[in-house]
Amino acid sequence: MNAWLVRIALDLRQRSCNNDLRDVVALHRRVMSLVPNDLGDHARHRGGVLFRLDHSRTGPTLLAQSCIPPHLTRLPDGYGEVAIRDIGPLLKALEPGMRVRYRIAANASKRVAVGDAAGKVVPLLGTAAEDWWHRKAHTSGLDLRTLTVQPEPAAVGRIKDVRHSITRFDGTAVITNADDVRTAILTGIGRGKSFGCGLLNLAPER
Repeated sequence: MNAWLVRIALDLRQRSCNNDLRDVVALHRRVMSLVPNDLGDHARHRGGVLFRLDHSRTGPTLLAQSCIPPHLTRLPDGYGEVAIRDIGPLLKALEPGMRVRYRIAANASKRVAVGDAAGKVVPLLGTAAEDWWHRKAHTSGLDLRTLTVQPEPAAVGRIKDVRHSITRFDGTAVITNADDVRTAILTGIGRGKSFGCGLLNLAPER
């Protein structure tokens, strides 16, 4: 079971970074450039590619995960400060009863079943978003113990018409089913996985 997590502290002096940050479709293409070009149809799924933008006072950080060793030389010169980690050992170490810290930026949403908006996917906010994450965490093998919720900037595409609301969930949880957790980490959770949603990160709580 192999997977790699790349962390890039983006250099906002670089035009390439700013162009990618303005358009999530361009950012998706940048992340996909890290895996081989010959993956065929459903390349993101075959490569196990997920990503997330973390925002902090020190600037944006791009996290990109793949099941194929990433080709970091394909990043533009000066794109950012890069660190890579093999998370295979972490995946293997997960076991029921383990207490972990988690973070996920997800597209908490639902498809409307009735009314004028029937068939449309709408974002969930407030307690509805919290309830969504509780349900998703439960089916992903996590028993949530603490939770903080933070709305994030929406993923907006300018090359193509893309818009996904994003909510960040942080906290602690206890693993109830390690196989379900591993699947959630490797495949992501919820909608919008091609555009910066659904990447779940865990770390053992010390």
